[in-house]
This record gives sequence, C-alpha cells and structure tokens, in this order.
Amino acid sequence: MKAMIFAAGLGTRLRPLTDHMPKALVPVAGVPMLQHALLRVKAAGFREVVVNIHHFGQQIIDFLQANDNFGLDLHISDERGELLDTGGGILKAQRLLNDGEPFLVHNADILSNIDLAALYRKHLDSHADATLAVSHRQTSRYLLLDQDYRLHGWLNKQTGETRPEGFDCNPALYQEYAFGGIHVVSPSLFPLMEAGGWQGKFSIIPFYLSVCSQAVIQGYPFDGAQWFDIGKPETLALAEQALGKP
Repeated sequence: MKAMIFAAGLGTRLRPLTDHMPKALVPVAGVPMLQHALLRVKAAGFREVVVNIHHFGQQIIDFLQANDNFGLDLHISDERGELLDTGGGILKAQRLLNDGEPFLVHNADILSNIDLAALYRKHLDSHADATLAVSHRQTSRYLLLDQDYRLHGWLNKQTGETRPEGFDCNPALYQEYAFGGIHVVSPSLFPLMEAGGWQGKFSIIPFYLSVCSQAVIQGYPFDGAQWFDIGKPETLALAEQALGKP
C-alpha cells in the first residue's frame, strides 16, 4: 500500500519558526510533524511513501536519511522548482504513486488518531474514486454531501460562494462537512485530470468539485476522533497539550 505525505508547504502561519526550517520539521511535543505523519501511515500498514518537498527541502531529505527513512520504502517528489499545491503535487507524483491501486494522501500538518486503515478499507469496499476524511468541525468552507456521503458541492458561508457554478446548496438535501486533510485517491482520477486540462499548480478540492457529478467522491466522517491542524500556532499548542507536553 502506498501513501503520500504533503511536506512542501511554506508554513507562513508558523513564522518565525519556519523562517529557517520547513514546516514539516516543526516539532510537536518534541517530534517533527513529518515524523508523526510517517509513523501514523506506517502503523496503518502503508510501506511505500512519497514525500513532496519545496521550502528548505534539503533539510527534509537530510532528516529522512538520518532516520533511515523510518524503515519505509520512501521516495521524494521534488517541487523545489515550483510549489504545486495539493492537486498539482499529486499529479506530479503520479509516476511514483500509480501502480493501479488506491493510495492514501495525508497532510504533514494534520495530527489525528483517525483509523487510517479503516479509511482505506472503506474506500476499497465502496469502489469510490476518492474518499475524504470529513467532520462536523466549525469552519467557513464546507463540503456538501448527500445522505450517502457523496460529494455534490461546496459552500463558503462567509461569502455565499458555491461550487460548482450554479449549484443549489439546499440544506434539506445536503449535510455540511469540513475536510480533514486526509484522503484516499484512486488512479481512475488521473485521466479526469488530463481530460479537464488540470496541470501545474492547482488545489485538489476544486478538482474534486469539478468531477463529482461523474466520479464518486465520497466523505468518510470521523466525528469523535482526535484531530488537529498543527499548521498554526494556536492549534499547535493544543496538540502539544493533548500529547502531554506541559
């Protein structure tokens, strides 16, 4: 089983910590966030892992080598020439990820105890094209899922913007969920990226919304699990408290 860890982010919300190190190496309770993510995917049974790099990328390479890649078959997707965002990052790593089987994608700045193996099994059992970990967390931007948790649209509650264009976000038809930065992707989506002209730098959520009428993009609710976005100071502090750091 393969996984990809997004470790290329600039970490602007964590400055000045990220002025001299990549966000993925910022410690959480004394352990770099990338290490937390790698050990989590390894514990779930993923043995071949792709890590993308950009900001202070050589520091990540050196860190992985110093730790013998944590016993994983590890590959680097090098974005030091251009930061490609989540969708572009997956597309660039296609040759490393696409063996015909679904793969897990995990943001390095997400710390959780979500059952990643169960998420992967759900994706396999449902034959979906993508399965997104989602929750009822309060935010301004929501994925809109039907009663079977299939994605139909997106809503920005602050601006009223909806996607796809012209989508009717009838609250009687859809449930509002926040994306948790962890998903399982099937290679069936790569041809849809090509057919839609998706290339270079792009985010994965707009792509999902552009194909959700023809592909099965589903949610996997994890309400009740522990989850932190550790890419900003206030939630990084909360995560450290949860891990027992004074």
